[in-house]
Amino acid sequence: MASNFSFITDEQFERLLANGRMAVVCQARDEHFDPFPVLKLFTPDAGATWLLSELDEAAEVAFGLCDLGMGYPEIGFVDVRELAALRGLMNRPIEQDRHFRATQRLSAYAKEARMAGRIQA
Repeated sequence: MASNFSFITDEQFERLLANGRMAVVCQARDEHFDPFPVLKLFTPDAGATWLLSELDEAAEVAFGLCDLGMGYPEIGFVDVRELAALRGLMNRPIEQDRHFRATQRLSAYAKEARMAGRIQA
């Protein structure tokens, strides 16, 4: 399956889907699943950042660490179509941080972000 979103490469899309499938399996087994984020998205003209780790099979809802720039980053779900439609203050779309390489699991990024009041990846 290929990504329909310009800000997600096909390889990242497949990794996000694989993590989403694994999350479902782990949930069914009542096991904890804490993957590494696959990609980092941000608004170049606003203060929002996302570290995404999973995508559902319908490729509509992603899971990860979400920071809307208000000092309260949280782990949760985001509609990928809404991300695609999102525009910042100067009408610029979201972009991928092409230099981001996850060095820790999502929960570690979330802990750091909560302490700092923003994602610091």
